Amino acid sequence: MAVVTQFVVVREGVEKMTFTSKKEADAYDKMLDIADNLIPFLSKSELDLAENDIEKLGFFLAQHKDDLQVLLKGGSLDKKVTPKKTPKKTENKEPK
Repeated sequence: MAVVTQFVVVREGVEKMTFTSKKEADAYDKMLDIADNLIPFLSKSELDLAENDIEKLGFFLAQHKDDLQVLLKGGSLDKKVTPKKTPKKTENKEPK
C-alpha cells in the first residue's frame, strides 16, 4: 500500500485544487488571493464588462503576475533570443 500526501486548497469550504507538493499548493493559494484582490479593483473601472469577464480577467492577471509586474515597471516582455552555446567538438585522435 502506498501513502500519498496531498495538499488541498480550500476556499469558503469548497475544494479548489489538490496538489502533491506544499509549494505548489501555496503558490496556487497566493494566486487566488491576488485574484480576489484584483476582482473588486477591476469592478471599479469604467469598463463595461460582465461580472464573469471581470473574474476571468482577474484570474488571468493573477496567473501572469510576474509578467504584469515587469510591464507595470515599464519593462517589455520581448525577450531577445540569445543563441545557445554549442559544445565544442573534440576530435578523436586515433593512435598512429
